[in-house]
Amino acid sequence: MEVFDKMPSRNIVSWNAMISGYVKCGQGQKALDLFQQMHQEGVELDPITFVGVVNVCASVVALDEGMRAHEFIMQHGWDSDVFLGSSLVDMYANCGSMHNACRVFNKMPTQDLVTWNAMIFGHVKCGQGYEALELFRKMQPGPVTFVRVLNACASVVALEEGRQVHEQIIENGCESDVFVGNSVIDMYAKCGSMDDACKVFNKMPS
Repeated sequence: MEVFDKMPSRNIVSWNAMISGYVKCGQGQKALDLFQQMHQEGVELDPITFVGVVNVCASVVALDEGMRAHEFIMQHGWDSDVFLGSSLVDMYANCGSMHNACRVFNKMPTQDLVTWNAMIFGHVKCGQGYEALELFRKMQPGPVTFVRVLNACASVVALEEGRQVHEQIIENGCESDVFVGNSVIDMYAKCGSMDDACKVFNKMPS
């Protein structure tokens, strides 16, 4: 901040770097204060600015600020940007507003794995395990996705769905992943199938 304050002139790159730095250091409120300062000083904002701002809103669960940022994004026609779309989905999911997360997700021209995972995580976080499982059926999963879907199965005690996910894990060669293995064990244990949990535990390489 000392170097930033001493700069004779600052461009959008300088401001964005400061916001990104505050986000990475977990100082969300300072990032939001800096964004307000940018707005007051009439700095020309760009999509990268809003990726940072939306990520801040997600980290500090600032839904109102996130919705205002979303309005600004739509006004400038940036809502088709895949990075901004993913950030908005993540922000709404973290803030527990799955209705808005779904609206953004469904309007995106393309969705990447990060966006799908954010949606699944949001449904799990909001106690919507069956909605998370429904999304999972429509996507091509990776290890992170498997972990979140297994959490969904555990949360709603969906043993048969959990078995099907476990089969997909084996088919995708993700069984040796320790985080996936831990989640499989947790799912079986919470669904009351300790025999299956023990089998997975004993097969884990570490």
